[in-house]
Amino acid sequence: MRDFHLPGRSPVLATGGMCATSHPLAAKVAVDTLERGGNAMDAAIAGAVLLGICEPHMTGIGGDCFVLFSTPGSQDVHAWNGSGRAPASADADALRGAGHDAVPLNSAEAVTIPGAVDAFCQLSDKHGKLGLDALLAPAIHYADAGVPVAPRVAMDWAATSGALDDTARKHFMFDGKPGQIGQVFRSPGQAEVLRRIARDGRDAFYTGEVADDMLAALHRHGGGHDAQDFAAAASNATTPVDGTYKGTDLLEHPPNGQGATAILLLNILSHFDIAGMEPFGSARAHIEAEATKLAYDARNRFIADPDHTTALDHMLSPETAARLAALIDPARAMGPPAPLTEAVHRDTVYITVVDKDRMAVSLIYSIFHPFGSGIASDKFGILLQNRGAGFTLSKGHPNEYGPGKRPMHTIIPGMLCRQGRLIMPFGVMGGQYQSTGHARFVSNLVDFGMAPQDAVDAPRAFADGGVLKLEKGYNAKTRQELADLGHRIEVPDAPIGGAQNILIREDGVLEGASDPRKDGCALGY
Repeated sequence: MRDFHLPGRSPVLATGGMCATSHPLAAKVAVDTLERGGNAMDAAIAGAVLLGICEPHMTGIGGDCFVLFSTPGSQDVHAWNGSGRAPASADADALRGAGHDAVPLNSAEAVTIPGAVDAFCQLSDKHGKLGLDALLAPAIHYADAGVPVAPRVAMDWAATSGALDDTARKHFMFDGKPGQIGQVFRSPGQAEVLRRIARDGRDAFYTGEVADDMLAALHRHGGGHDAQDFAAAASNATTPVDGTYKGTDLLEHPPNGQGATAILLLNILSHFDIAGMEPFGSARAHIEAEATKLAYDARNRFIADPDHTTALDHMLSPETAARLAALIDPARAMGPPAPLTEAVHRDTVYITVVDKDRMAVSLIYSIFHPFGSGIASDKFGILLQNRGAGFTLSKGHPNEYGPGKRPMHTIIPGMLCRQGRLIMPFGVMGGQYQSTGHARFVSNLVDFGMAPQDAVDAPRAFADGGVLKLEKGYNAKTRQELADLGHRIEVPDAPIGGAQNILIREDGVLEGASDPRKDGCALGY
């Protein structure tokens, strides 16, 4: 039990159903959906689409999603890939010939076809109960009526809106200025798009006037996308990858997501006595940092479009983890992994829902960089992701930019199981940090016996680009000890990521946790 003299959050307990996500309005809409007879998939879709209005810099219908989910009465976990592809015109040689060594962030070349809308439509049809018209109604209402800008959203908005083009500034700024706390953000154009999708399904988005609006924006920026690129967009079912850490099974979405990296990281950590270390001391932070460098180096080499990822078994094998663990010196920091030529991702939203039948959904949804590509459609104000900047321009690399390919994604939903029982859908936002965040969260639970909310609240460390980032929860003594080991220490201005989870307890009670680093909450009924 937490010390009630100190700031903090109690876990949220309920028996009927629960949602945990990064904005309270989305959590409420998800729970309302459950109470109206919807299942966990219905609630997750309703909440996720609304998050695109509540946190427009993080996500929206111009982006992608990945989903892990169970079905009622089953402990099996399924995966759905809602990520889009590069257009048929994608040409790495042309970009290299123009002098680029990476896909330009705020360019039409960085825009991959949005995949989330197709995923929401298919998942609603195959695994929901209420129908799209009911699920999209709350987001339509709030897009028209408006959502007051929340405190964390306002902080991010002010720091990240500089790359918006003139059209996007018209839709996503307030008289040319970022949203301030309490200002009401409206998106009537997106409300109209959602009405059309609710009435006519995915074709209302990927063909006709809405698609033409997105294509006009891309062509204005020199993009080679065409109507067939949008019409052919299709999400698909796939199979999770998994690993075991001290009796707890971690299930992740397969490539082109980076979930295998979290499994590799835990496999490396299993060679060390993490439980015998101080949870927020220098020894654990050091070993985790070194394991992160090695696991991310493997990610940077191997993770790509599913049709081009050929070393997944190698990444997940115990022998690979053992060889990498042997490279770690407990007394000295190694150098950083080879730098990515892909862009680093920072922004996303996550939502998890468990319903009365214990169907569980773990859904993550993003437009990649803050405000995506910065390119918005004129009539409807659809902000297009720049997920194509997650490709590399390294010739011959499995993640090389190319027509019809899906780029490597950093966004990853997670699920935990023990002894064949699904115990927790969870997610850790924070771009590149997510694989480290998943591993640290699991370690907090397993090695240190933390309650789910405590495991979310705990201070975070992240070895990123030659720097070991430490949140303010690490004390000066620990920072100095890590510097003495050779780490270059940085205390970042913003906190590292955010997280939500729902523990499905054996006594039938649901226990929800939500990160104070974000504006959201867990709610149940």
